[in-house]
Amino acid sequence: MLMHRLLEASALRVPDRVAFRWVDRDRTLTYAEAVAAMERMAGALAHLGVAPGDRVLIFAHNGLDVLTAMLGAWRIGAIAALVNVRYADELAYYVGDHRPKVIVYTHDMGAPVREAAQSVGGVAHLVCMDGPQEGAVALGDLMAAAFAPPADPGRADAIAHLSYTSGTTGRPKGACLAHEPTVTAARCIGERLRIRGDDRSFGPTALSSSYQLVANLLPQMAVSATINVMGRWTAATGYDALAATQATIFVGNPVVLTDLLEESEARGRLPSLLRFGLSGGGPVPPALKIAFRDRLALPLVESYGQSELGGFFALGFPELEPDDGKLLRVGPGLPDKEVAILTSSGEVADLGRIGEISLRGGFMAGYWGRTEQTEAATRGGWLRSGDLGVMDAEGYVTMRGRRSELVTVDGVDWYPRDVEEALAAEPGVSLAALVGVTVAGRTRPVAFVTAKPGTPPELAGLKAAIAPRLPYDLAPLEIRLAPSLPTTPTGKIARATLAETAFAEAAA
Repeated sequence: MLMHRLLEASALRVPDRVAFRWVDRDRTLTYAEAVAAMERMAGALAHLGVAPGDRVLIFAHNGLDVLTAMLGAWRIGAIAALVNVRYADELAYYVGDHRPKVIVYTHDMGAPVREAAQSVGGVAHLVCMDGPQEGAVALGDLMAAAFAPPADPGRADAIAHLSYTSGTTGRPKGACLAHEPTVTAARCIGERLRIRGDDRSFGPTALSSSYQLVANLLPQMAVSATINVMGRWTAATGYDALAATQATIFVGNPVVLTDLLEESEARGRLPSLLRFGLSGGGPVPPALKIAFRDRLALPLVESYGQSELGGFFALGFPELEPDDGKLLRVGPGLPDKEVAILTSSGEVADLGRIGEISLRGGFMAGYWGRTEQTEAATRGGWLRSGDLGVMDAEGYVTMRGRRSELVTVDGVDWYPRDVEEALAAEPGVSLAALVGVTVAGRTRPVAFVTAKPGTPPELAGLKAAIAPRLPYDLAPLEIRLAPSLPTTPTGKIARATLAETAFAEAAA
């Protein structure tokens, strides 16, 4: 099955149902209208010379044109490469990495797009979503011309999507996702989450993330549900948009889910008839799951995936978990893939033993233009996550943290998540992040915490409060209050930024 054919199949079943809503502008496309827009986009791209296998770079804020451009590229066998607009200063790197034939962009990104295209070369056309610009054709004019699209190549094994990694272990790499097995993974995700045609899914995080692709787009398209996207989230405007769209599913990350929790409590109710919240992009603190369960009576489902996957290593169920002792777990693997914990020698680890979370069956075709790194990440037929975790007797995976994020203090490895979960459970603490700062050859652990509205934590007592629950000597731990935690464009906590801040203060 091809990704765009999910849209076509839904248009045959429910042509008048809303497929996509851009909540910032309250603009919608029904399934029939979405297919028609996809066909016009496919014709426009083909008119510009885009052929199967060519790359189409989409560089824009969330909106309907992003979805239409992505679908149009898939429809003619081209490869959609979505890059977050927060990477404007680094755009030349992405252009040079995958060499797009066409760049489709939003008007406020005109300067970095022209600069990147000129410095790298090889870009045949620039297409501005919002009217003609210097050196660019207007997308509206191309769509109005209604160029006839070529026949659908129909290759399910073709690469459809370049999903860029977050760059936590080096420069971002383009993970090549084929139509299959990504569609199969999305269908399994939809079944696990029990998504139905009358659901209204809401995703405010960047469409450039593969998380949105497999959590808020493909599973919903497969069952003809309505998909809401939002460009500029704040707690207040997001709450109002959820209420206006009567969303039943909220697809976010721990940061925006915390916003939803706090705004709902401030207003005394949930914004709509939400069935569950879904989190991705980083581990969910059990304290947040408990708050959703006990204060909102709403399941908070945790997912664990990567750009290289086009799916999830593990995924929870949309139901309340009464056992606090099980809230660290993400969930079991999905039926289309085999998930295991591997030892350093590549053997499957015993239950309960920490090792590298790995998977085989249905992952990326490889990193774009990086054969050696592809072989390293997929040696032995397993996709190696780089994350450490354990599996229990029920097949549930618990993620402990990235191997590269371990903080070694006086010869002892600290798992940041241990400290972060303990801190997040304390009164007044909203979010926490632990980093290591090395000065004069010695590493000191520094934890940053943010405060809940109106109830700042007592910093002086935090260390003593969490000490009984942790296996580490907390004497060297420093805890700092931060107004907020910086995030990467994919919604993860920017630990490198926190470490730089802590190092600069220590050096000073």
